Amino acid sequence: MTEEIIEPWQLEEKEASGDNKESQKPLVYIENLRKSYGLVEALSGVSLSIKPRKIVGLLGPNGSGKTTMIKILAGLLCPTDGCALIDGLEIGVDTKAIVSYLPERPYFNSWMKVGECLDFFEDFYKDFDREIAEKMLLDLDISTDSKLRTLSKGTKEKVQLILVMSRRARLYLLDEPIAGVDPAARDYILDTIIKGRGDDATVIISTHLISDVENVLDEYIFIKNGVILEHESMKDFRNAHEESLDLRFREVFKYVR
Repeated sequence: MTEEIIEPWQLEEKEASGDNKESQKPLVYIENLRKSYGLVEALSGVSLSIKPRKIVGLLGPNGSGKTTMIKILAGLLCPTDGCALIDGLEIGVDTKAIVSYLPERPYFNSWMKVGECLDFFEDFYKDFDREIAEKMLLDLDISTDSKLRTLSKGTKEKVQLILVMSRRARLYLLDEPIAGVDPAARDYILDTIIKGRGDDATVIISTHLISDVENVLDEYIFIKNGVILEHESMKDFRNAHEESLDLRFREVFKYVR
């Protein structure tokens, strides 16, 4: 008889009592993940698990490994060592079909119209909901006839975020989604992130605008030099600290003068 192989997260399921086992299975599971660029180690043995239906802030200073981790989960980078699973699957074609990724920089050609960007997503992704995308564009007063080169940097970011959030994905990876967006539109966009995701979907947001996102987060991760410093639920954080997450970030990552 073939011996059953049990993943570490499955051991956690067996130890859990009174909870539905399916609810214990992580959507994202990372163990001893490493990524090196020559002599520089961007990720240094990262291990974590994130369950479905969570909005998670991936927070750290520049060069801390946030974008590297996101790109590995998106299937754009191969790790040097370690394990990364999404919904129990190794990163590859199957996971790309359930992951919606927003890079930190726009990637559409400037000559394209907004409507052509919608056409592109509709052709490329089976789970793209054009009706939702068009409603969000209308709400933010963005015309589908506008060419990208005529739009401001912030409006281009809005268009790309709308496209990404209009997919019916299991995991949304958002790298600096509101960096160039005006404050008046941030509440709408964050509300869209909360309401637009599927029932079992998880959102990982990398951002420096912590005060803007902390009220929508379920969990936060502090990362520095490729190492996880803290990973807690916001509920536990608020029970343990009277300060805001933004202030906590400034304390943890303050520079010595």
